Amino acid sequence: MRKVLPLLFGLLAFAQAQQEIAIGAIYPLTGPLASTGLELKQAVELGVDLVNNPFPQFRNIPLAAGAGLPRLAGARIRVIFADSQGKPEVGQAEAERLITQGKVVALIGAYQSAVTRTASRVAEQYGIPFLNPESSSPDLTERGYRWFFRTTPNDETFIEGMMRFLDTLKGLPTKRVGVVYENTDFGVNTAKAVEKYAALSGRQVVVKIAYPAATTSVISEVQRLEAAKPDVAIFASYTSDAILFVRTMRQVGYAPPILLANDAGFIDSQFLKEVGPQVEGVLTRDVWANDLALAKPIIGQINKLYRERYGRDLNGNSARSLQGLLVLAEAINRAGSTQPAAIQKALRETNLLSSQIFMPWGGVRFDEKGQNVLGQGLILQLVKGEYRTVWPDRLATVKPQLPFGWK
Repeated sequence: MRKVLPLLFGLLAFAQAQQEIAIGAIYPLTGPLASTGLELKQAVELGVDLVNNPFPQFRNIPLAAGAGLPRLAGARIRVIFADSQGKPEVGQAEAERLITQGKVVALIGAYQSAVTRTASRVAEQYGIPFLNPESSSPDLTERGYRWFFRTTPNDETFIEGMMRFLDTLKGLPTKRVGVVYENTDFGVNTAKAVEKYAALSGRQVVVKIAYPAATTSVISEVQRLEAAKPDVAIFASYTSDAILFVRTMRQVGYAPPILLANDAGFIDSQFLKEVGPQVEGVLTRDVWANDLALAKPIIGQINKLYRERYGRDLNGNSARSLQGLLVLAEAINRAGSTQPAAIQKALRETNLLSSQIFMPWGGVRFDEKGQNVLGQGLILQLVKGEYRTVWPDRLATVKPQLPFGWK
């Protein structure tokens, strides 16, 4: 009997291990973007809980009402997190470690476009599906990759939406555009999209200002922006840089008439905590707003659950991470296999309706390049500490208050 019991326990442990499917998640958990990385990690963890445990109130969301993956004998999802530190080379090394040592069946991440680029390159080399929920550089899906899938709209969609929003503003000039951006994939591709869609909408980019990410001073950049006198100043910055720009512009007394952010740092909870009261009236493009619960009640329900657990609201970053995990899990279940090729095929065949996702999108369906073609953007304005939807008109809960000025 003494010999039989350890064997039985061993078999039981082996069976339990077989019932877990490992997914690797790469995010900036330390460094300048640690606060954002924590939000994304928590959103992914909530997604795992929605898959592994029953939440009957979300019965329209695939896998949420039951427990585990029914086509894989109720197997549970287990996410192994890796810290990119916000560095492309670290993200690349962590992707390889997760694949070769963690034996993950797929990867998800990695927020920053520059890190997503290197990490997904490793996944492509090993033939492992990579689901990217948050990175918006357009060329990520222009590399001819077969294993890369992106659920978020890209910056071409977002910037084109910005120009359409500016077209709706009456009595305020919007022809002269300035763009300020960090010199990484995210910022550089934002600037390219601004040039393209500003020209197509009859606008002129009067100044382009690149700066090094995680810089310690932006005084010269602010002086250049002020001298150019743009009607609209568009920023592509992560959290620490966004905070620094706000403080510097306020310190020197310069306020662009329209301050419009390309999401990222401007919606981070740390940004709102540190400079939110001073930057009331800032606009940002986004993909998520909690006031959309009026139009889509499930947004309010999932945000309530997230807030009860983590003490903050979902935002455009964390909501996309949550949705990305659910899309990947749904594909793994539909594949009925943990073989990478089967998961890849299932991702290609994904066709989720608007009613089957939390995001305020038309659904999720990938094109031949791996880009979700049913995503869409919003324009929000910070009002009394919360971002409210101002565009498109059919979803707007408040009218934009302009011009911008410091509080």
